[in-house]
Amino acid sequence: MVGPVPDDVGYRGPTACSAAGITYRQLDYWARTGLVEPSIRSAAGSGSQRLYSFRDILVLKIVKRLLDTGVSLQQIRQAVQHLRDRGVEDLAGITLMSDGASVYECTSADEVVDLVQGGQGVFGIAVGRVWREIEATLVQLPAEKPGEPPAEHPGDQLAARRRARAAGE
Repeated sequence: MVGPVPDDVGYRGPTACSAAGITYRQLDYWARTGLVEPSIRSAAGSGSQRLYSFRDILVLKIVKRLLDTGVSLQQIRQAVQHLRDRGVEDLAGITLMSDGASVYECTSADEVVDLVQGGQGVFGIAVGRVWREIEATLVQLPAEKPGEPPAEHPGDQLAARRRARAAGE
């Protein structure tokens, strides 16, 4: 069983990258192209920080797993749109299957078995399991409340350099 989605906290880019297992370059590209945009706060110019929700990070990790197995970005975009159309609680009960070309949604063990027996499914992603992995990872990483001023972020080296430069001038 998965826990409730924390809707009162957000995670900065470096935290989202760490939890999803992606690079900051991937995160930035996916946000700029609309594949996975931060739902809490988008970037609003130089120095602003994107803020990703738990659900955003879940989708980021699923996208990464699909890419790692050779699914095309076009197919991934369709799968992500499908995930966006579903309710958050629904996500934990699905398994995404792929043959490397297409992505299929299975909501029961019977559907998974039918797909595999039909020779179509090559790998599967149990979304509930990914959900629990992200929960376990995020407990150890910094989060912030969207309405509060941003706190010092341990991974924000650029902001630390700016402050040091401003203090020295």
